[in-house]
Amino acid sequence: MEGELWDLVDAAGTPVGLTHLRADPAFPAGLFHVVASVCVVRGDGRVLMTRRAAAKDWGLTWEFPAGSALAGETSAEAAARELHEETGVRVEVEQLELVGRLTERIALFDVYVTHVPGDPALAPDPEEVCESAWVPFAEALRRADAGVMAGPWAPRLAQLGARLGELVDTGDSRRDPG
Repeated sequence: MEGELWDLVDAAGTPVGLTHLRADPAFPAGLFHVVASVCVVRGDGRVLMTRRAAAKDWGLTWEFPAGSALAGETSAEAAARELHEETGVRVEVEQLELVGRLTERIALFDVYVTHVPGDPALAPDPEEVCESAWVPFAEALRRADAGVMAGPWAPRLAQLGARLGELVDTGDSRRDPG
């Protein structure tokens, strides 16, 4: 993690041809790195939330699986990789639908949604995740409002929650066409 190398991008998300080492505290002003998250919706419409390991920043708080794009990775590739690394759930990039992008202090934060059939088996990485839960989407919003999600998630869901909720619900109609 500390040795991660990130591509730097401008405010529009265009690579500027520079990289940044995660452990380096001197982040270049006016540039960003890409962070991607996935809201996984299983067959019954519940979404996957993970609780961050105690040793991580925002330890013991809830989130949707997320992480930084590594040098050479697209946002969607990072989202799929992070989801698999943190939870054991594997999805293809083509299965991800972009909900939206938020500009944060040093990151462009992308939120994706994906629908998976049935009830996928989870294999959480204990260095990343101490607990996981499949919950109704309304419960994710409640957790953000209650302050039990990692701090950055409340403003993210304030901005993208309505659109994400539409895409979570849309999946139900795609699974049951008749």
